[in-house]
Amino acid sequence: MLQTMTQNWWAWLIRGVLAIIFGVIAFFQPTAAAFALVLVFGVYAILDGLLNIWASLSGATEHRVWYVIWGIVSIIAGIIAFVNPILTALTLVTVIGIWAIITGIIEIIAAIRLRDEIQGEFWLILSGILSVIFGVIITARPVIGALTVVFLIAIYAVLFGIALVAFSFRLKSLGERMPPVRA
Repeated sequence: MLQTMTQNWWAWLIRGVLAIIFGVIAFFQPTAAAFALVLVFGVYAILDGLLNIWASLSGATEHRVWYVIWGIVSIIAGIIAFVNPILTALTLVTVIGIWAIITGIIEIIAAIRLRDEIQGEFWLILSGILSVIFGVIITARPVIGALTVVFLIAIYAVLFGIALVAFSFRLKSLGERMPPVRA
């Protein structure tokens, strides 16, 4: 496996460079990146829906109706993503915000209940408070929340790309020191 990886070090380099380019574009064009992500979700949702309907019709399953319903809901979600991408992005961010608020409250309650059993429950309370604050902010300002998610993806892509580029050069170096493979 290492031999194959070292021979194809350039593929890792290309992946890294593409990730860096994507991250930079997403950072400087966050609205376009958010729009692209919503469209990718739309394509996925429609394909997922069609595959669920196909699976329900092509196979004998006792849950056929649920697969059809699941497929129809997915297709509708995908169509909404194409027809109104802004609504889709804001709805997704709002769902994430509500999830963060609920999980934050649960973390705080769990920490209070565990207070007699563990030490350092403060950290769980703090994580709960941070989750609630994050959830309130992005629910109150979903546009800012959507752009924040894009910026986080951009930062991740750049760091991921840098790591892959470094890894590709490490593979190249290893390949240069490895003995030739006999056929």
